[in-house]
This record gives sequence, structure tokens and C-alpha cells, in this order.
Amino acid sequence: MTKEDYKIICIDGGGTKTHGVLFSGDNIAAELKFGTTRIGAIGFGEACERTLNMIVELCKMANVSKITEIDIVVVGLAGVWLENEKKRAMHLIKTLASTSKNTINDLIVTSDAEIAIEGALNGNHGIISIVGTGSIGLAKYDDNKPLARCGGWGIELDDEGSGAWVGREGITAVVRSLDGRGKKTSLIEKLQHQIPRFDINEPRTIVSSYNDKLFEYQNITPLVMQCAMEEDEVCMNIIKRASDHLTELPLSLIKHFKTKKVDVALLGGIIDNDTLLGNMLKDKLNKNSKFNLIQPLGNAITGAKNIGIRIIENNQ
Repeated sequence: MTKEDYKIICIDGGGTKTHGVLFSGDNIAAELKFGTTRIGAIGFGEACERTLNMIVELCKMANVSKITEIDIVVVGLAGVWLENEKKRAMHLIKTLASTSKNTINDLIVTSDAEIAIEGALNGNHGIISIVGTGSIGLAKYDDNKPLARCGGWGIELDDEGSGAWVGREGITAVVRSLDGRGKKTSLIEKLQHQIPRFDINEPRTIVSSYNDKLFEYQNITPLVMQCAMEEDEVCMNIIKRASDHLTELPLSLIKHFKTKKVDVALLGGIIDNDTLLGNMLKDKLNKNSKFNLIQPLGNAITGAKNIGIRIIENNQ
């Protein structure tokens, strides 16, 4: 069997969306995008069920009659990092498949960040920072050692500088302003058009809107960016603090390298969408003599495919 014969399903399960591709050789036979499969947001069982649904749907779209025709399925899930978490997710997906009379011959479950660094650096040494709904830094500095990690604790604990963090800081600034504890911000007016049920005359309505999940922190982030670009002092301060926090990720990882300058690639929605925060972060890293800011060589799907090919060829 040659690479042209490989059938590989690659799934990038991020905090906001899940991207799946079925490759037949180098050709894309099917492609899908679903909602999030982040375990912290929807739970372990639901994340695995959504992942299986994507695998099944990709096969249908590509006219693959049985999942057993797929040589390997490589899944990167947000919120999976520890080995026991990877094994648990892999076991549950296979069990759910078996229950629905499907069989998956070869399945690998890992972190979405791990497939991202594989794609961005193409197996080379360096650092990546992923800035999307969450934020995390990863470093590959030794082929025989595990990846070094910084951040990626989840918005519940940390993820400073991320899209969710910026949105949460925006909401905090708004309620502080409403109470008279903080400076006035134009973000208040914009939120009235963004958050269902939020009434400036009854400001506590923002609490019921959040509790009923009518909005998420990352929904507020574009408005914070917009206000910052319109010279709103409060929102600009949030963006500046976010860029400082994000700069800490590669700075904390550089200690693993012996070279004077380290390649750094930036990924994620905040970067891809050419945002104020993304550009501010790039400027800070470009000015630091320790870093060589590079364009990612590929994405998470590319990384998952590379991992799949290696596993197939090692098993031949």
C-alpha cells in the first residue's frame, strides 16, 4: 500500500468548532465542520459522541460503506492531554461505534494542540502559540522528550489573553462601570445589541442572559476589539493586557532551547482573522531578539494527517 491508497480521517476538535476531513491519498474526499467538541464545555460523553457522528458522516459523504475501510482515524480534542484522558476518549468512541454496529480499526485520540504543533512546524523544533477561544503554548525541543506546555488550563482557570478571556474581561469591565467601580466604556452600548434580554435600564438582566447561555464570552470579544480600535480606553487596556499575557507563553518555553533564536508560529482564530490583538502580539514577538516569527507550515488537519501517515507506515 502506498500513500496514494491511504484513507485517513483527521479531526480537529477545538473550543469553538470541530473540523473534519477524510483524505483519500492527498485528495480531500469529504470535509465537515460541526460545533465544539471541547470536553470542558459539553462533557466527555457528548464530545466523544459528536466525534463519532463526524466520523460516520464523513464516511457517508465520501461513499465509504464501512468505517473499517478507513486506515486510521486521528482525533485531536480540546481538553484532552493526559494519557488516561486520551485512552478514555479512544475507548468511549470505539464503544459508541460498536453500539451503533460500527467498527473503527485504528483510532488515535490526542490533544488538538498536539496535532496543531505537528502541522505548524512539520515535525521541526520550535514553539507555537494557539490563540483562539483558549490560549496555549507548546514547544518541541527534543525528539525524544515530550512536548513542553504552557497555559491551556481552560477559561475556567486561566487561558489569559484568549478570545474567551478578552470577552470575560469585557463583561467584567461593563459590570464594574455599571456599578460605578470602573471607568465608563462604550462597550455597554454595543452589548445591548449583542446580548439577548440585556437592558441597560435593568442591568442585572445580563446575569440571567449568561445563566441561560444566551451568549458566551468569546461572542463579546469582537466588540471589545471594535471599541479598542475606536479608542475606548477600557477596551484598549484589555487588549494590551491580553497581548502581554500571550507574550508570556513563548517566553516561558524558551528555557528549553539551547539556540539563541527560536522559531515561533502563531495559530488560532485571533491570529487567522487579522485582529487587533493578533497584530499587537506579532509586533511584540518581532521586537524580541529571542524569537524568529514564522508562518505556520500547515494546520492541525495537516498535523493529524502527518501523524496518521507515520503510524500506518510504522505498522507496515
